Amino acid sequence: MTTTSETQQATAPLSLQQQFLCIFAQGFEAGPFGPHYTEVFAWRVKGRVDVPTLRLALADVVERHEALRTLVQLEDGGAQRVLPAVQPELLVVDLDGAPGADRDRRAEQLMIEAETRPFPADRIPLLRAVLGRFDEQDSVLVLCAHHSAADVWSIQVILQDLAECYTARAAGGEPDLPAVTQYRDYVAAQQEDAAGPTVAASRAYWRETLRGAKIMVAPVHRTGQSPATSYHRFTTEARLSTEVSRLAKATRSSMFMVLLAAFTVYVHRRTRATDIVVPTFGPGRERRFQSTVGSFFNFVPLRVDLAGCRTFRDAIATSRTACIGAFSHELPLLHVLAEAPDLMSSAGPDAVPTLFQAVQPPYLMQGNRIGDLEYTAIWRRVIPQPLGSDTPDGMIWSMHLGADEVVGGLSYSRHLFEQAEVEEQVAGFLAVIGEMVADPDSAI
Repeated sequence: MTTTSETQQATAPLSLQQQFLCIFAQGFEAGPFGPHYTEVFAWRVKGRVDVPTLRLALADVVERHEALRTLVQLEDGGAQRVLPAVQPELLVVDLDGAPGADRDRRAEQLMIEAETRPFPADRIPLLRAVLGRFDEQDSVLVLCAHHSAADVWSIQVILQDLAECYTARAAGGEPDLPAVTQYRDYVAAQQEDAAGPTVAASRAYWRETLRGAKIMVAPVHRTGQSPATSYHRFTTEARLSTEVSRLAKATRSSMFMVLLAAFTVYVHRRTRATDIVVPTFGPGRERRFQSTVGSFFNFVPLRVDLAGCRTFRDAIATSRTACIGAFSHELPLLHVLAEAPDLMSSAGPDAVPTLFQAVQPPYLMQGNRIGDLEYTAIWRRVIPQPLGSDTPDGMIWSMHLGADEVVGGLSYSRHLFEQAEVEEQVAGFLAVIGEMVADPDSAI
């Protein structure tokens, strides 16, 4: 485990995840190292927030996690360099004090405003914050990180540590958190494990599972708009969420497996394809790195073969098998592509990948009190965005699985897809989910 004294100007090679991002790099002007590739999350905070104390706690977090003060070098094969900590930006905004639902909507708007601000990846720190205050006892804390340095799991780790540091500072003390494993420790472990038996077994799994497979793509319709990512958002009825959960339990599956099955049936109806390879995201973390900040997420191809499926229940069983196999053999995509080099050959200028994910972040605070403050995550986002965090050309379906409803989002390249087409796809997918839960034994 590295220590703070060892990090000054320390260099390390890139992880396989970072190397994959470099394939799509367009310098620091666009793409995954550009100024619009951000990870944003927010919490409602109950209690009086002291701004100077929050600034100290933010500095503590940047000092604690190297990834937030690491610059990536894109030339000559790539490398990363850890720099000394500097104070992150904290923007304080006074918000309209209207009560109730208006505050919820204004909090979401604050997140959008934070997300659309350019965030350079070639300047540290790669973390900044916005504190929006409705009144002395009700605030919104938005954390923004460059996505090349932190994933959605990392943001939850950052908030947890920030809350602990704030509490210690508010009491007049110094934070006393357990030592943390750094991202370059993960890179070293990844390199050490690359030739080991676990990686070899997983590579063999992917070699066999993806034999002859092609990633799912969507045909594009160029719109003439400038390249950017837009976000369409939608919600389901509470009843539908409850029925998806009930069906998941009845089939010994997760809600994600049920929704994935519905998605593959939806794709089958649109394209008549039965061999469907849906890319999704995996956390990419072993237990020893669960408290580490960095870019760990993997792209995981889920191959679902509907050829032998007659009913929705059959599709769920096939989806379940695909998920269990894929996530128990999760590897960085560069390892997977080495075993299935033709996987991405279906993608090109006229057909781009479509991803499907369910978001259930760890450490998701819901009314957690740490010190004098109570934190509640804002995961329910319903406001559409004409401009949001960049994603590679294509579509990403995101299903946020709440207790009372499923909140969905479809991010898409607005220069490749018309909004009307996106809305039509969402309506079609939700209709399939409704059919599935109404009668799982009906024909697909």
